[in-house]
Amino acid sequence: MTRSFAENFLFGAATAAYQIEGAAFEDGRTASIWDAFARVPGAVINGDNGDVACDHYHRHAEDVALMTELGLQTYRFSTSWSRVRPDGGAVNPAGVDFYERLVDELLAADILPWLTLYHWDMPQALQEVGGWTNRDTVDRFLEYAGTMHDALGDRVNVWTTLNEPWCSSFLSYTAGEHAPGHTSIAEGLLASHHLLLAHGKTVQELRGRDASLNLGITLNHTVADPADPQNAADVDAARRVDGQFNRWFLDPIYRGSYPADIVEDIRAVDADAVAQFEAAVRDGDLDTIAQRIDTQGVNYYHGDFVSGTAPAEPPVSGGPATQRQGRSPYPSSDGIHSVERGLPRTAQNWEVQPEGLTRVLQRVWTEYAEPAGTVLSMTENGAAYDDVVVVEDGETRVHDADRTEFLRRHLGAVLDAAESGVDVRGYFYWSMFDNYEWAWGYDKRFGIVRVDYDTQERTLKDSGREYARIIAAREL
Repeated sequence: MTRSFAENFLFGAATAAYQIEGAAFEDGRTASIWDAFARVPGAVINGDNGDVACDHYHRHAEDVALMTELGLQTYRFSTSWSRVRPDGGAVNPAGVDFYERLVDELLAADILPWLTLYHWDMPQALQEVGGWTNRDTVDRFLEYAGTMHDALGDRVNVWTTLNEPWCSSFLSYTAGEHAPGHTSIAEGLLASHHLLLAHGKTVQELRGRDASLNLGITLNHTVADPADPQNAADVDAARRVDGQFNRWFLDPIYRGSYPADIVEDIRAVDADAVAQFEAAVRDGDLDTIAQRIDTQGVNYYHGDFVSGTAPAEPPVSGGPATQRQGRSPYPSSDGIHSVERGLPRTAQNWEVQPEGLTRVLQRVWTEYAEPAGTVLSMTENGAAYDDVVVVEDGETRVHDADRTEFLRRHLGAVLDAAESGVDVRGYFYWSMFDNYEWAWGYDKRFGIVRVDYDTQERTLKDSGREYARIIAAREL
């Protein structure tokens, strides 16, 4: 039986500037925190960096043509702070010009530009004076956002402030897995607040400039399940995962407060860190953060199955640097243990759990978005698998049956949510291209387009062909 998508549902794909652009030090761009972090011994698999990546900076016209071939209706990309305002300082016209040319290419191809202002590539010069732990960074971000709107406000209607602030705070400043690679509970808390404050101030500024803009933020979500729903320790472990991953960001954005239970959980672990955090939350900050937004992006890759008791044989970690640092991204992490439940796993050892996506969308919609008049869009969902590259009749083909099945099952999960009443307006596969996968370097491939990093040749994978078929038919 075929299942159809609503007429207002948009099909797209997503990327991020540092992961695909390359041209790391061309035309005035200076180092971001990821340029610096990638050069720390042991920080990234194989010591890989984003200096060249997919060379999208030079090949964007070719890449937009591929999007047209796929039939994409919208393309989610991020702009590089380090390219537009190198070192967080004066505007770099050459950097701005690149994004003007990219947007013009997209519009000429009738593809809606979906712009994300921050996908983790802060200028390293700002990190050297505290990065997101420094409240002044909020003002520097507001300057950068204004620059992008000055340049593109007449052509771009959809603006996303931040991508996954959980990653750019707790994964980056507490776990040390992402740039800048710090391992501090206090820094993670401060970074999370200043990121959200930057979001709120940017929404205020852009709304004041143009009330017709579609403004929002993208959050990554999990569905946290207790291994034994009758076991109090397991239930509490799931509560703390949900609180530190989902509610820590949802509550301030929609309710103007941080979750009190989680604040107390963290206080029990590090009272000084919480004291620093509470001192950083000034009068009026939470009102600023709780600005009305039009669209919330939902990113989902897998859920969490947790216990309060350590299993005899814990599951394999999903990230290289977590093993290296030995530090959890959760400030309150004692008694949270991942448990194996027999689900299939990707090449990154992430579980494949499509029904978790349905539950995430239903929960975010019912408890947060619907009461606020906000719609949802699936802004990232994808999987890394080890592709099989063959030559058939003189043509290079990539047979990625697992990714194709992943795509179909998760689109089905989105339809399940929509059919239950969730207003979800789009789906962006992650990622359009194989790319620089952060601490994994080039070791894992997420794309529906394969990139040969030696030649930069692009090859549409079987998953991309199937996605194009679904888009053309508007049905699964």
